[in-house]
Amino acid sequence: MRARSMTGFARARRSAGAVDVEINLKSVNHRGLDLHFHMPSALDPFEPTARAALKQCLERGHVQVNVLVDRGAERGANGTAGSVNIGLLERWADAFREVARVLGSSEQPGPEAALRVPGILETDGRIEWTPELESALNECLAEALNELQAFRAREGAVLAVEIAGRARAVEDLAERMSGLRENAAAAFQQRLTARLNELLRGTAVEPQRLIQEAAILADRSDISEELIRLKTHAAQVLEVLHGEGGIGKKLDFLLQEMNRESNTILSKTGGLGDQGLKLTDLGLAAKAEIDKMREQSLNLE
Repeated sequence: MRARSMTGFARARRSAGAVDVEINLKSVNHRGLDLHFHMPSALDPFEPTARAALKQCLERGHVQVNVLVDRGAERGANGTAGSVNIGLLERWADAFREVARVLGSSEQPGPEAALRVPGILETDGRIEWTPELESALNECLAEALNELQAFRAREGAVLAVEIAGRARAVEDLAERMSGLRENAAAAFQQRLTARLNELLRGTAVEPQRLIQEAAILADRSDISEELIRLKTHAAQVLEVLHGEGGIGKKLDFLLQEMNRESNTILSKTGGLGDQGLKLTDLGLAAKAEIDKMREQSLNLE
């Protein structure tokens, strides 16, 4: 199965002369493709290239792209060290605590989070945009993107297997309901007779009206069409799971249709005696499987 999850993480690192670059990719669920970059302003020329590469490989997901530059190699070579922007650090910590207070959180700012804030850690020199740095960034992104895709593919394969199992369960439940529907014919006939007797009690009814009432009641009690569509949609779910490209939106549409059919089936099974109760139990079981499939499909690209 080629399904991919929208959840994933990847990290890659490269050396570019006196500096090292690291790219972290983290993706979670989103209706579309939402890219967010966090990196030093000196690397702004890299963003258009990175966006194009990500859009070429990813279709959906909220993706955070963190690009870090480590000048440790450069500092080791010239003996200089970086410094902390104390003023910015204090303002950031105050803002962090204020947000935590408003949200009612007891979380406190930590050094790891602080060091990720642009400008907190100042170096003695500016990052110079060079062909060597650009090449290292491109290689780093390609490696991280491949790792992210592999992560999302592994997660997607697990989800696809679970969804496929539930789709087959719905097919089985629909088949069992089809068998029960045939046995419910007697109960349906009693229901129809009672309705017609009610219409005829002490009142002269036109034959055309009787025909219309019988047709309406038959339509309201017969679930054959809904069962056919339910089984068809379940089979289509299995086909989509083996398809190419993004499948999350296709699954969402199919599962909405399956949910609609299951609701209609449940609305028609009342008043059919013991057979109706059995049909209702099976319909509820099918609806539960569909709901679980929808929950899992929200994670698929």
